[in-house]
Amino acid sequence: MSFQSINPANGEHVADYELISNKELSGAIDRAHEAFGEWRRASFAHRASLMKGAAEVLRKRKSEFSELMTREMGKPISQAETEVDKCGWVCEYFADHAEGFLADEEIETDASRSFVTYQPLGAIFAIMPWNYPFWQVFRFAAPHLMAGNVGLLKHAPNVGGCAQAIEAVFRDAGFPAGTFTNLFIDTDQASRVIENPKVRAVTLTGSPTAGSAVASQAGHAIKKSVLELGGSDAYLILDDADLDQAVEACATSRLINSGQSCIGAKRFLVVESQRHAFERGMVDRMGSASVGDPMDRDTDVGPLARGDLRDKLHEQVSKSLGNGARCLLGGDPREGKGIFYQPTVLTDVKPGMPAYGEELFGPVASIIPVRDEKEAIRVANDSPYGLGSGVFSRDVERATRICREELDSGASFVNTFVKSDPRLPFGGVKESGFGRELARHGIREFVNAKTVLVK
Repeated sequence: MSFQSINPANGEHVADYELISNKELSGAIDRAHEAFGEWRRASFAHRASLMKGAAEVLRKRKSEFSELMTREMGKPISQAETEVDKCGWVCEYFADHAEGFLADEEIETDASRSFVTYQPLGAIFAIMPWNYPFWQVFRFAAPHLMAGNVGLLKHAPNVGGCAQAIEAVFRDAGFPAGTFTNLFIDTDQASRVIENPKVRAVTLTGSPTAGSAVASQAGHAIKKSVLELGGSDAYLILDDADLDQAVEACATSRLINSGQSCIGAKRFLVVESQRHAFERGMVDRMGSASVGDPMDRDTDVGPLARGDLRDKLHEQVSKSLGNGARCLLGGDPREGKGIFYQPTVLTDVKPGMPAYGEELFGPVASIIPVRDEKEAIRVANDSPYGLGSGVFSRDVERATRICREELDSGASFVNTFVKSDPRLPFGGVKESGFGRELARHGIREFVNAKTVLVK
């Protein structure tokens, strides 16, 4: 059995990747466990030198890796290059800060000395998605390898070349064999990894359905898990918002990665006094986006990654229109070669419609008119998801209060769109998952906070 990679822009075959056997899988886990025995004792300085070497490899081979992403999942090439650069950044950030984040903490008690030390757990199993095929992996790997853990990766089946390339980055940077291992395995084999006692924790970025299954398996094996799941981020456009600023940020967020982003803006809650001007702005801005060949630097929106994803998106749009939503722009797949969907703007979106309650993974904006700030907050929180959110208002104190106190999300931004940053914790609440990645909070997810007391 093998995984197949198909270029979504033109349907051309990219490559096949053979699954490993269960015996090979057990051997890979054993090697990772053995590597952990040495890696955990490596100094932070040594780990940091290798991690900075990984950043150098990424930058030297940026063109190669960017083109690979674009061929395998259709990411516009300029965005793929930015993704590689960001991976280099996260490697350097944790190379510089891991030791401080994990420094012993002295605590005054009646003992002669007491402190908390943060020690690595072992092999961490990562199940990663296709939409950011390099970034999702490096934002897991950089902090946790720096913490002294080792990594096992099950990547999405359609980006097997990216998975191999990431393993090569660490190998070429000089990381010891077994420190980071790509596994071409299926779902049943992934369960075997979670159950293996030499694997100490699991992290997944994916759908709530996949997250629920993995969390159940990890819980049954009494292992910690971190889940970053879907999102249907709500952006509040208040009565005093700067509309030019709001439209630019909202449209940019909705179209990033061709709309295939968990933290992309998806629901736009617009007070009535701003509604028509915001609608016109979104139609103009999204309608002017260039849709086409993702290898062309002038392309803003490339193909969706797979045909089934486009079919699901169009079904969600069609059902929403059938239930009373209005289409101001797009609303259909693009004719011709490739898995493209036209940038789409829906309005009059109401409860009961897929565009209101579900995650739309593609370049579709859902405008939900609201009366005022109070209703905007209620509608924003009327969602099973809680990944990101945003508020647009000229009154920064007002917007900050709403973000801080009112919105159910793991991140809430004022007058700009949500994005991940190595310096800030990232994750969600409700069906968007639990636990955090990045920053001090993320690197401490997979360590043992051990109390040491000396009498």
